[in-house]
Amino acid sequence: MTVTGRRANGSPELAGAPSHLLRRCYQYFGDIFALESGDNGLTRQQYLVLTALDQREGANQTMLVEATGIDRSTLAEIVRRMLTRELVSRSRTKADARANAIFITPSGRRALRGARLAAGRAERNLLEPLLPSERIRFVKSLALIAAAADQLPVSGRQHRKPPTRSMGASRRI
Repeated sequence: MTVTGRRANGSPELAGAPSHLLRRCYQYFGDIFALESGDNGLTRQQYLVLTALDQREGANQTMLVEATGIDRSTLAEIVRRMLTRELVSRSRTKADARANAIFITPSGRRALRGARLAAGRAERNLLEPLLPSERIRFVKSLALIAAAADQLPVSGRQHRKPPTRSMGASRRI
C-alpha cells in the first residue's frame, strides 16, 4: 500500500511515501539520541552493537551484522572505533582462526548503561507526538514490518516469502 499522491509531473510526493517517512523518523531518532546521550555518549550504531553483544557475548562480525542490520564494512569500522575507545575487545575464535569474537569491556558496559537511559528517553520523545493509545499499535506495526524484513533472503539463508495479509482479514495490533 502506498499512501503517496502524484505531483502534476507524475512524480510521487515524498511527504506521503512510507519509505521516506521511515527514513525521516530514523534520522529524527538519531538526532534525539545524540541530544540525550551528550558529547561523550555512544553513537546510535555503537549502542546497537553493544546491545547485541550484551545479548550475544563473544559474537563474531557475521552474528553482529545479522543482529543489528548494519552492513559488514560499516560494522567493521564501528568495531575498530570501539576498540580504540576500549569499549570492546576481540580475540580469535577457537573454531575459526580467521574470525574474531568480540567482547564488551568494563568501560563498554558502563557506556551501555548510560546509553540505555538515553535510548529510553529518546524513544519516549520519538513517540511523544502520538496519542498514548496509538503508541502500542505503532510499535506493533513496525514489528510486523521488521518481521517481514527478516524473511528476505540473505546470503546463507533460505528464501522465505514475506508474510502477506488478505485484504479482508483484519487483525488487531
